[in-house]
Amino acid sequence: MDLSFFDVYVLPWAINIALAAAIFIVGRMVTKVLVNLLGKALRKGKMEEILVNFISSIANILLLLVVIVASLDRLGVDTTSLIALVGAAGLAVGLALQGSLQNFAAGVMLIVFRPFKEGDFIEAAGVAGVVEHISIFNTIMRTGDNKEVIVPNGNIYSGVITNYSARDTRRVDMVFGIGYDDDLKKAKALLQEIVTSDERVLQDPAPVIAVSELADSSVNFVVRPWVKSGDYWAVKFDTTESVKLRFDQEGISIPYPQMDVHQYKHESN
Repeated sequence: MDLSFFDVYVLPWAINIALAAAIFIVGRMVTKVLVNLLGKALRKGKMEEILVNFISSIANILLLLVVIVASLDRLGVDTTSLIALVGAAGLAVGLALQGSLQNFAAGVMLIVFRPFKEGDFIEAAGVAGVVEHISIFNTIMRTGDNKEVIVPNGNIYSGVITNYSARDTRRVDMVFGIGYDDDLKKAKALLQEIVTSDERVLQDPAPVIAVSELADSSVNFVVRPWVKSGDYWAVKFDTTESVKLRFDQEGISIPYPQMDVHQYKHESN
């Protein structure tokens, strides 16, 4: 083999290939170390594991892309066009996945600011249910009748979020009506007895029982006891049943909607 050919072509290419391979191998090792350090730092900041994994994956891809570009540049490949191509491809993908990116951004906000967590009962995007899983792109909820509903995070974050589990206690708002001919004080005392005899009803704040309205067909009471959030529906259902049974026993009516019609007879002259 011609020595000049070896010196001019083979040796430089061999050196470049070796250096490019070294850059790639060392770069991958450095990338792995940096990604691990990033993951530890994020976990130390008590960030959600799903977000830690996602950010670590993005950082890993970006760092590997830098390593690949550096390796190709060492081989003498024009990386300017490659970078422009990757940028154009990224822009095209971003436009095509605009909705998904919106859901991703909303998912990051939900995970970072935590307006709710897994296990909470919430109402959002027109769906009410228990949150089972929060991912980057959507949230999985279980409704009261055990249906699984997958809601895009963009729909949740762009609307009103009602978290029924955010507080330890809730107020149960109920309305009961009695007839105008019934004993108002007796009815109020019965309601007070029913509410206070329930051990699940909290004494502080004290329950409110008051006449709220003189309606067309009934005198309406508001009954507003405070309970632990987990007892809300049980107390509401049990109180409603107890009121009906006690009112029947004590002869207090729960009137139907009614209308009095008066007919007048006009005598002609």
